[in-house]
Amino acid sequence: MRNVNPPNMPAWMRPTTVVIIVAAIAVMALFGTSFYIVDQTEEAVVTRFGRYLTTSGPGMHYKLPFGIDAHYPVKTRVVQTEQFGFRTLSAGVNTQYSDEVFPDESTMLTGDLNIVDVEWIIQYRIVDPKAWLFNVQERIKTIRDISQSAINMLVGDRTILDIMGPERTAIEEQGVALMNDTLKSYGLGIDIIAVKLQNIVPPKGVQEAFEDVNKAIQDMNRLINEGKEAYNKEIPKAQGEADRLVQVAQGYAAERVNKSNGDVARFNSVYEEYRKAPEVTRRRLYYEMMEQVFQEDKGTTLIDRDFQNFLQMKNLDSAGGLR
Repeated sequence: MRNVNPPNMPAWMRPTTVVIIVAAIAVMALFGTSFYIVDQTEEAVVTRFGRYLTTSGPGMHYKLPFGIDAHYPVKTRVVQTEQFGFRTLSAGVNTQYSDEVFPDESTMLTGDLNIVDVEWIIQYRIVDPKAWLFNVQERIKTIRDISQSAINMLVGDRTILDIMGPERTAIEEQGVALMNDTLKSYGLGIDIIAVKLQNIVPPKGVQEAFEDVNKAIQDMNRLINEGKEAYNKEIPKAQGEADRLVQVAQGYAAERVNKSNGDVARFNSVYEEYRKAPEVTRRRLYYEMMEQVFQEDKGTTLIDRDFQNFLQMKNLDSAGGLR
């Protein structure tokens, strides 16, 4: 057999070796472009020739090799955050914030024509990876623009004192609903979970005046609370005293009525006895009256007025003197 290889040709340049190397590279490319792994926090959108094919969950999956199928991982199980009016340099125990200011994001006009600086964050999660990838091109910019528009509108409907005080929670709740409605109409495929207002402060030029106003409001609320506390303390006390006096009066009335009823009943019974034996009853009543009159007296002696033979005697029980 005739040798077709030139003399002194290296072994790796021989046709057989080259074919083996090419075959090995092809096999590696085949397997390398046929399988992909999706993380636990992600879902993968798979396209074939650039057109949407399917969405796969976490794990290892097969796709057609050599770029026929392509996959795009999307973090659907992670809550993502956007900050407005400030930036965080590093999060953790010692959170650091950037000194840079963003007045184009935070400066707003309130309903009573005051200027206020509002800093806030939004938290969202991707719920439709297909819509997230294909429906909107400038996704993050769209989210930020919609959020700024919603907060500006809600702040513009309220006074500055309400924004800094009792309306914070209402702004957050209405902000979530308003942003979700707008994003749903855009088909962005995300869900706003929370809107959290951070710092709400007036501009630096009038900040001291607003601090005085806030202090006055706090003093007013404190005095109101103290007044309510005194009211709640005294009113029940007065009500209790009034109830006690009413009960005492009712008891006294019941006592007098019962006593009167008893006197009437006693009089009726005596009258009935008097009708049966007037002389005996009259004498008994006389004795009872006299006994009641002299019940507490200890120095009086009753004698018959017609008694002629009466001798005075000294009372030896007393300190002296005749009785």
